[in-house]
Amino acid sequence: MNDTAGTMPFEELEAVYERIAETIDSVPEDQESLFLAKLCLALAHRISDPAAVDAAIAEATADLPAGAGGE
Repeated sequence: MNDTAGTMPFEELEAVYERIAETIDSVPEDQESLFLAKLCLALAHRISDPAAVDAAIAEATADLPAGAGGE
């Protein structure tokens, strides 16, 4: 997803990243995947655009090793 229309400024994105990273660090290790799944679903619910969610999934899996993302 290379379309930057409607994206947050880099400084805000950095702050969001920090809050997510801090939260991941604060939950028990065996709950990290559950937290991330719940966060993704909460954000997808707020976006309310399945195509945008699909594009974000594709972007997030684009540089993962082969076999990731259901390939």
